[in-house]
Amino acid sequence: MSKFVAGLTTSAGSTTLPVAALVGGTGGRIRITEIGVFNTTATACNLVLCRLSTAGTPGTAATSRLTDSADGATAVGVLRNTYTSTAPTTTELGIGFPLGAAIGSGLILTFPDDTLTIEKVANAAIGFLVESGTGQAVRIWVRWAE
Repeated sequence: MSKFVAGLTTSAGSTTLPVAALVGGTGGRIRITEIGVFNTTATACNLVLCRLSTAGTPGTAATSRLTDSADGATAVGVLRNTYTSTAPTTTELGIGFPLGAAIGSGLILTFPDDTLTIEKVANAAIGFLVESGTGQAVRIWVRWAE
């Protein structure tokens, strides 16, 4: 099983347009093992994890990097930046996290095997929505295995 990591700084997003999402595909099932989210502004914001089932209009793709340089695999998963114009279909997962009103306020979430997965289906993804209030630019990274 190959392991990857990708990170980016987002735009603000909204309650319907994810600030970012790890998008899978038909090439393999994705198992998320770690998510880091940190505020880049001095304004608090509340984010929630969600499952995406349609494409919407995602932002630019971050570079997916192998965590083992000896592994020659290519990632199925792609971390996409803030969605624009067309919202994907989302379902909240009940995992929310408030980020304090300070630059660097954040958290790291870890997930045991198969706790948070993206199925081997086109447009399937795990994303970050603004739960309430105003969205802020955040720094996000995701580690996963395929």
